[in-house]
Amino acid sequence: MADYLNLFTTVQATGPIHHGEPLGPGNSQRTGSPLINYWLGKIGNAQLGPIYLGGLGLASLILGTLAFNIIGMNMLASVNYDPIQFVRQLFWLALEPPPPSYGLSLPPLNQGGWWLISGMLLTASLFFWWARTYRRARELGLGTHVAWAFAAAIWLFLVLGFFRPVLMGSWGEAVPFGIFPHLDWTAAFSLRYGNLFYNPFHALSIVFLYGSTLLFAMHGATILAVTRFGGEREIEQIVDRGTASERAALFWRWTMGFNATMESIHRWAWWFAVLCPLTGGIGILLTGTVVDNWYLWAIKHGVAPPYPAVFPAVIDPALSSGLKP
Repeated sequence: MADYLNLFTTVQATGPIHHGEPLGPGNSQRTGSPLINYWLGKIGNAQLGPIYLGGLGLASLILGTLAFNIIGMNMLASVNYDPIQFVRQLFWLALEPPPPSYGLSLPPLNQGGWWLISGMLLTASLFFWWARTYRRARELGLGTHVAWAFAAAIWLFLVLGFFRPVLMGSWGEAVPFGIFPHLDWTAAFSLRYGNLFYNPFHALSIVFLYGSTLLFAMHGATILAVTRFGGEREIEQIVDRGTASERAALFWRWTMGFNATMESIHRWAWWFAVLCPLTGGIGILLTGTVVDNWYLWAIKHGVAPPYPAVFPAVIDPALSSGLKP
């Protein structure tokens, strides 16, 4: 069977249902009876469940659901509770932050108060889920790499909705909740501050964004290419290098002169992915607080050329000769 593996086929490992590692004291019980699903096995592990929720997970889901419902109800109210218009205009609906005139004060509910409440609930939900991610990793004896990668995304979330608005002195600087409205905010933000493309931290963020996608694509393609040799058992290949990792390494040494290892490629991809929101958040945080116009900043530091003098210079008539002051 392994001889016929290609891009479109997979082998599903079947066996007895596994209930997971035993939990230590202080943990809730896992819920749900495990089951095997063929179609889940086409995209991942065929076993579904059991699920561990725990107190942190339950708190996160409750707070996140409250925030989601507040955002949704405000969007529904904006179309007069018309479900048809809600569906039609969903991509354009938004829950906007308070107007700049309120600064950092608490506005009325219909003037951004709901935005503040839903933002606090959503932030608390994310922090509870982060704590859950960290504790589950420690309980299973894993490294905490997933939790810290999640923290990088939370950093960008906090910069956009909390840190930068506080530094700017207005909740109105924050991002609205909505699909197209938040994209409109991004475009207006770039225009207001002289084109975000001249922000070096934005450039770094894009480098790590595209770089991580390239690395993951290269790695995923490499492992798929050597699964017929057992390459998907990467832990084994790390500690006991076999023909799969040897062939993968040889391929990349032949094509670009250098190869990552079965372990180092994951470190490369982790750092590239994590540095994307970290550098992006730094760039957003500096905008408006330290740099007011990124294009003028780029000209000053030799990053961008000034606009060419296409038309002749205009002389102020009041300064021309022959006129009395």
